[in-house]
Amino acid sequence: MNGIRLFVGLGNPGPQYEDTRHNAGFWWIDQVCAQTSSKTGLEAKFFGLGGRLNGHADTWLLKPTTFMNASGRAVAALARFYKISPEEILVIHDELDLSPGTARLKKGGGHGGHNGLKDIAAQLGTNDFWRLRLGIGHPGDRSAVVNYVLRPPLREEMQQIEYAMDDSTLVLPQLLEGKFEEAMLKLHTKTR
Repeated sequence: MNGIRLFVGLGNPGPQYEDTRHNAGFWWIDQVCAQTSSKTGLEAKFFGLGGRLNGHADTWLLKPTTFMNASGRAVAALARFYKISPEEILVIHDELDLSPGTARLKKGGGHGGHNGLKDIAAQLGTNDFWRLRLGIGHPGDRSAVVNYVLRPPLREEMQQIEYAMDDSTLVLPQLLEGKFEEAMLKLHTKTR
């Protein structure tokens, strides 16, 4: 089985969104860059900040600079150019249905109202890509969701989200090798 060749962190561009819960995917890419000495730079033809994973010439890291609801444009552009199939794509995103500190890996499924996932599925023509869901918790009321995801997490929540990012970056070797069962087992049975 092929490993992941494109890691896409979802978020919104601009300093006003930098610290908001909706940008958890961007934080994950930044953390992987820091851990692997990888760099991302403006890739205008891919509508994002992109770069190769250090030591893995055929693996990309991408932070779309379109807004969240147009993330698919960046993903599809890079995937088509480098002939990366949906099964070789991992989208890292904030997840309302998981509590902070939880990270879950899954393949396929719906978009659960997440506009970034919705657009990626539309642009790729399939839901059949991998997702790494970083829990941010739920405000409790659907009408409060937009304000909630566009605000910074509380300090304790941020600490929990950082733990989840630490845990999920530990399975990077398995993701690159296509050992998804092993990655899920390691990530989903993690206890703190």
